[in-house]
Amino acid sequence: MAPFKKIFCLIAGLWSRANRPAKHLSIGFLTIGGFVAGVMFWGGFNTALEVTNTEEFCVSCHEMGDNVFAELKTTIHYSNRSGVRASCPDCHVPHNWTDKIARKTQASKEVWGKLFGTIDTREKFQAERRRLAGHEWDRLKANNSLECRNCHSVESMDITVQSPRAATAHQTFLFTGEKTCIDCHKGIAHHLPDMTGVEGWE
Repeated sequence: MAPFKKIFCLIAGLWSRANRPAKHLSIGFLTIGGFVAGVMFWGGFNTALEVTNTEEFCVSCHEMGDNVFAELKTTIHYSNRSGVRASCPDCHVPHNWTDKIARKTQASKEVWGKLFGTIDTREKFQAERRRLAGHEWDRLKANNSLECRNCHSVESMDITVQSPRAATAHQTFLFTGEKTCIDCHKGIAHHLPDMTGVEGWE
């Protein structure tokens, strides 16, 4: 018998056994086996999810590293007197699990962008910057700047140590719920795109 045929017969035999109803295995064994397999799948899935939720992963492609990450490094969110640094996932991925999965699913489009070279040069990135920034601003507006609020709590904000202009703006707009963080802080971590025609930026 040829080696290929032996391998084929072996695989076919294993498949035949795996495909038959379990006459000799107990319900308990199958339940425990299913539970163990589920835990292993869940552990692997969650590990992969967390690996893709690190700054190292985010800046592993030059599109991010050479553009938005380079800009972040010049801001107070990257280097400041307190030594607290916000990483990419802190601002772009919700912390609770269900929102995180939804955001990761949405962000999977970026893989296609990488594969097809949508923003593989600085010029292409600059041409798309306004549209890409708009998506993030809309997302943050819709979730009431959730990622901002993970670090910046309105309840613990001491407006007495803020500038008069900031204190007035926070009391008038933020505390009343009329506006959310992203309405006023669009350029806080990255350079602004051309804001011509955007309301309030003329």
